[in-house]
Amino acid sequence: MKDCILQIAEKSNFSIKEMEVEPDHIHIMVESCPKISPLQIVRRLKQHTTYCIWQDFPSLKRHFWKEKTFWSDGYFCSSIGNASIETVKRYIQSQG
Repeated sequence: MKDCILQIAEKSNFSIKEMEVEPDHIHIMVESCPKISPLQIVRRLKQHTTYCIWQDFPSLKRHFWKEKTFWSDGYFCSSIGNASIETVKRYIQSQG
């Protein structure tokens, strides 16, 4: 999953500053220009990672095909705000 996400970012107008993958969710620190909305980034990541999952694990497609998606509809997004970048990176690294 991490490799897939990093490849998507390389081909897109955003970069992954930190990431930790857990069994049922992912924490990602993303840097992007203001022209790209968080929703656009999330959509691209969800669409392309779903394709990667279906390619690498075709048996999962049958399990999730009823919904025709791998990810849930929701996501959480927040700016760093008053926290330092290092604080957020440590938090993400401690998740997994």
